[in-house]
Amino acid sequence: MSRSHKNRPAARAGVGASCVHTPAGPWRCWLDFLAQRFPAVSRAQWEQRLQAQEVLDENGTPVAGDARYVAATRLYYFRKVDDEVPIDCQESIVWEDEHLVIADKPHFLPVIPSGKYVRETLLVRLKDRLQSETLVPVHRIDRDTAGLVMFSRHPASRGVYHALFRERQMHKVYHGIAAWNPDLDWPLCRSSRMVAAAHFMQQTEEPGEPNAVTWIRPLEVAHGLALYELKPLSGQRHQLRVHMNALGLPLLGDGIYPRLTPEGSQDFSRPLQLLAKSLRFTDPLSGVERQFDSAQRLDLRQALQRFPRAP
Repeated sequence: MSRSHKNRPAARAGVGASCVHTPAGPWRCWLDFLAQRFPAVSRAQWEQRLQAQEVLDENGTPVAGDARYVAATRLYYFRKVDDEVPIDCQESIVWEDEHLVIADKPHFLPVIPSGKYVRETLLVRLKDRLQSETLVPVHRIDRDTAGLVMFSRHPASRGVYHALFRERQMHKVYHGIAAWNPDLDWPLCRSSRMVAAAHFMQQTEEPGEPNAVTWIRPLEVAHGLALYELKPLSGQRHQLRVHMNALGLPLLGDGIYPRLTPEGSQDFSRPLQLLAKSLRFTDPLSGVERQFDSAQRLDLRQALQRFPRAP
């Protein structure tokens, strides 16, 4: 029988404890094991974390780096990035009840911890702000995209909200800014088969049965640019960015499509012009029709100033 996580340590500043199951092996002490198991973190850094009591055994007791290694147990540790750069933008909460939290995310803020971001993520900020260790995103949007993200508070009701997305009962509307092409037959539906591209950061289209569908229509046109409404009927990774690029209309500020920009070259004054504008659904628990709208907006005139080389 597997052991429960009833002794998992409480989150610290919104950061939950990660867990590793310890295998049989030759390690003399905990420091030897951690330094080999997680080589991306230096031995000196693990030493500092152990001294700061950031590594705990399955009883919640801090372990000493030179203490004897024990196999077949759980070890908890608090993941962090020592040189994490603060992200100077603020999320807001649009709605919260006992089951859901709807947050309005700014550009550049990741939804969940990944890579070089842990504390500077929407999930960790909300966990700390709401003092909710069970908070989990029901869906995600790209770090570069701004707008609405739904979170579940409780594991018991989480499945019915996941089902809204899986069964296409969640009606999502995005806004995006890109070049204007009056020769296309507007409004239009882009339907294609999307698969992983050669580079892990990108998706691409290929012949075959469609698995990605997006309705697109222009809302406003000015000086060669258009503000588009995009309604995805499926949830493929980067779907809206891929579909706009395939139409010859890559979204302004897109550092992935049509080509990847070098790591670290992101311009915070020129965010991706993509906004998760609204969510509409029937609440599966209460039966109430709900719609939430982002307070943010994309502006064509501002985009013309930020992207002066745009057509």
